[in-house]
Amino acid sequence: MDNSMPILLVPGLGGSPRIYAPVAPALWRFGPVTVGNHIRDDNMGAIARRILAEAPPRFALAGHSMGGYIAFEIMRQAPARVAKLALINTQARPDTPEATTRRRGQIARAQAGEYHAVLDDLFPGFVHPSRRDNAELRQLVHDMGDDIGADAFVRQQTAVIGRADSRPSLAWIKCPTLVLTGDEDNTIPNALSAEMADGIHGAKLVILQNCGHLPQLEQPQATADALVEWLRI
Repeated sequence: MDNSMPILLVPGLGGSPRIYAPVAPALWRFGPVTVGNHIRDDNMGAIARRILAEAPPRFALAGHSMGGYIAFEIMRQAPARVAKLALINTQARPDTPEATTRRRGQIARAQAGEYHAVLDDLFPGFVHPSRRDNAELRQLVHDMGDDIGADAFVRQQTAVIGRADSRPSLAWIKCPTLVLTGDEDNTIPNALSAEMADGIHGAKLVILQNCGHLPQLEQPQATADALVEWLRI
């Protein structure tokens, strides 16, 4: 009997399927792996609806950063379709006024032709402090940015600004849940991962060492190991 489970991976802001490339080979033996397209709409509800329309009937769902916000929206729209949930370097809280102001500035710069400069400014917060001079990772962030383009980046930022507060819905999540983060995530502090894990019954919290906001790239083996363990539950 085929007991495989389709696996749906959702990247974060400015992210493309490349973000999951280092860990996908360890996952596909558990079932077909697909990457949700999150670049076509400018609000979380519409993004989630499109992904659900293209997704298998039931699947294991992993969302990274903005992908986690989308995962929460998918859980609100179709909880019965999600067999397992992994929340990677994300949070349940809505945007703060300070973050919204910063995002609006990034939107304006991207629309003015400064998209790559915005990606450069974001990069130090994306990686562990020891990797801020890592040219290969910086180039990969730019390559992913080019995969989606400036217009999609603007749509994504608009959706992130308008996202809901998912903290009230944490208690509704009943499927096996992994919450994964890095020990020095300077974009979304891991205290917010602990908050999610505390709010979801039975959730497992994994904090990777020597890791920032991009665990699939910074600690691919440890990230793959955590996801494999999650899929085996």
